[in-house]
Amino acid sequence: MRSLNTAATGMLAQQLNVEVISHNIANLSTTGFKRSRAEFQDLLYQNERRVGSTSSDAGTTVPTGTQVGLGVKTAAVYRMHDQGNLLPTNNPLDLAIQGLGFFQIELPNGETAYTRAGAFQLNQEGRIVTADGLTLLPGLTVPEQALSVTVNSSGQVLVRTPGNVDPQNVGQIQLVTFINEAGLQAIGNNLFLQTPASGQPQEGAPGADAFGTVLQGFLETSNVNVVSEITSLITAQRAYEMNSRVIETSDQMMQTVSQLR
Repeated sequence: MRSLNTAATGMLAQQLNVEVISHNIANLSTTGFKRSRAEFQDLLYQNERRVGSTSSDAGTTVPTGTQVGLGVKTAAVYRMHDQGNLLPTNNPLDLAIQGLGFFQIELPNGETAYTRAGAFQLNQEGRIVTADGLTLLPGLTVPEQALSVTVNSSGQVLVRTPGNVDPQNVGQIQLVTFINEAGLQAIGNNLFLQTPASGQPQEGAPGADAFGTVLQGFLETSNVNVVSEITSLITAQRAYEMNSRVIETSDQMMQTVSQLR
């Protein structure tokens, strides 16, 4: 019976749906996390009677035909890059992007990764780095004798040192945007990599053109809406149960047929 395999594809699809939702909920408190959504497509159809086929010698055609679907398949797990809330921290090295853009991070292999998580720190050399020690490009260094660090909305890093009234500009943070943010590849640790689907990174200063601005002393929270995720979880659970009920019904029908004498 086709219904057994059809319902099985539905159960597998809802299992993946629950896994995506659980990942979203697990990262409810992850800085800069972007929620995902599973998308599905119907499988191929078997034509018992093809629509539009000739039904008589007079040239009459079948208006609707008979098609039987074979279930569902996963089309994509789409990442939603809408803005998360901005949480004040009063930490001068916590940076949030208000609007479009990603920070650029240098990986140990020399590649550039991208992130919205702006929880930065200083390493032993005074460089601004992530929690894993990865350098924020373009490699800004804060002097050891710095009294304070200020990052303005356009990404300029200003440092006040002893004996100087005017702050010293030690560098400019550059942001990048992509034409298709959903095409970025997530590699964990709040980092993304460029792919052919994302397009080439477009670099610019914060606040210029379509780029967002930088807010010092803030962090962007996860954009997961827990109420929406719980609702989706309940829906997925009920859909899973209904597909399992279809398998039970098909099994009962087969059992009835097998008992015929």
